[in-house]
Amino acid sequence: MISSNMARAGHPQRISIIAGTESSRHAGLLLDSIIMTDNFITIRDEEIYQVIGRFDDLESLNFTLRVRLFR
Repeated sequence: MISSNMARAGHPQRISIIAGTESSRHAGLLLDSIIMTDNFITIRDEEIYQVIGRFDDLESLNFTLRVRLFR
């Protein structure tokens, strides 16, 4: 789950992306955002109406997922 509520930052299972950085531009995010790997959900493809971007920093993502799945 991705949120622009920065009050959710600071958790070891969350990745902060600051607007205007190379990561945010490449991901397609226009606001400061938090990727929350501690909040898994399943969504059917037909429920996705718009893709706003893509997060390619797999090293950060894998680290936070390991914290979540193997603690």
